[in-house]
Amino acid sequence: MLKQLKSRENTMQKRLMTALFTAATLFTVAGCSSNQAVETTDGKTIVTDGKPEVDNDTGMVSYKNAATGKTEQINRDQLKNMSELDN
Repeated sequence: MLKQLKSRENTMQKRLMTALFTAATLFTVAGCSSNQAVETTDGKTIVTDGKPEVDNDTGMVSYKNAATGKTEQINRDQLKNMSELDN
C-alpha cells in the first residue's frame, strides 16, 4: 500500500512538472512576438502587434493594429519603413 502511494505521488509530481514546463514554454514563445513601427509614405506611423505578414502575390501587408486590436491590410507600395520596437 505504501508503495502504491509513493508511485501515485511520483506520477502526480511528474504531471505537475510537465504542466509547469509547458506553461513556461508557452509564455516564453508568446513573449517573442515584438511590436513593429510601420511608417507609411504619407507620414503616418502604425504600431503593430507582432510582425506584419507580406503576401507577395497581392502586394498586401497584413498586420494586427496594436491600438485597436483589429487585423488590417495596407498595400506594400504605401510603406516607407518597418522597424522593430523595444518592448
